[in-house]
Amino acid sequence: MKYRVRLDLFFDSEVDAQSLMTYAKGLAKKAVSINEGEPNEEIAFCDFELCRHDEGLPCTKLERIEIRR
Repeated sequence: MKYRVRLDLFFDSEVDAQSLMTYAKGLAKKAVSINEGEPNEEIAFCDFELCRHDEGLPCTKLERIEIRR
């Protein structure tokens, strides 16, 4: 059995968003992916994006961490 946490949070402050990403990076060392290499694999990840949906524009990916082990 595994425990999954899903977050999709928006911040007005880049500092706040980066703070959460830094915290997630620290915890990522303990995270695992599920069924890696199999057709039903689920790779754990953290995405950091610049969101412009409020301006009618798409997000721009700034950083992505994938947990492969």
